Amino acid sequence: MISFSSVAKRYPGGQEALRDVSFTVEAGMLAFVTGRSGAGKSTLLKLIPAIERPSAGSVIVNGQNVGALKRPAIPYLRRNLGLIFQDQKLLYDRSVFENVMLPLAFSGQPSQEAAKRVRAALDKVGLLAREKSNPIELSGGEQQRLAIARAVVNRPALLVADEPTANLDAESAARVVDIFVAFHQVGVTVLIATHDQSLIARYGKRVLHLADGKLT
Repeated sequence: MISFSSVAKRYPGGQEALRDVSFTVEAGMLAFVTGRSGAGKSTLLKLIPAIERPSAGSVIVNGQNVGALKRPAIPYLRRNLGLIFQDQKLLYDRSVFENVMLPLAFSGQPSQEAAKRVRAALDKVGLLAREKSNPIELSGGEQQRLAIARAVVNRPALLVADEPTANLDAESAARVVDIFVAFHQVGVTVLIATHDQSLIARYGKRVLHLADGKLT
């Protein structure tokens, strides 16, 4: 599903965010990426959907060498991925329903089938009753669940989340992670970057620990 081989990432100016990182996440696995702020967690996750490209080594996702993909091929790669980053990029001039509909509109889904899938995704994250609300009316935890609904509406085989419980209270954080665990239990591969050790202790799955850009 995901394979990093001797991956390095250097930014302009010489900053080395990742150094010689190698690991494999098999299909259907739930894994956590941990490390202090600045350890390279976000950079690692951004390499998977080709938001960033490796400076060295290879990143293989679903059999594709992501670093070698041409720009027109990247949207097709991302259709099979559910991405939740700290900047949720919710559209505050559109309703909850319309925010989740957006990926399906881009992929050309028939409107009736798309509406069913949007409501199914909202139901999974407990927001079906809020479909007509504006995102600004939601709590922080509800906004995070909205971002998850939008990420899963295309029924991806892989979910990637960067600090999905940051700035949430303990109850909201647990509810968000429970959603990821539920998807994992039906076969979705889930990779979560977090510094929250209590979450890792609770779920006890595979942990990839980064320190100064290296996997330890």
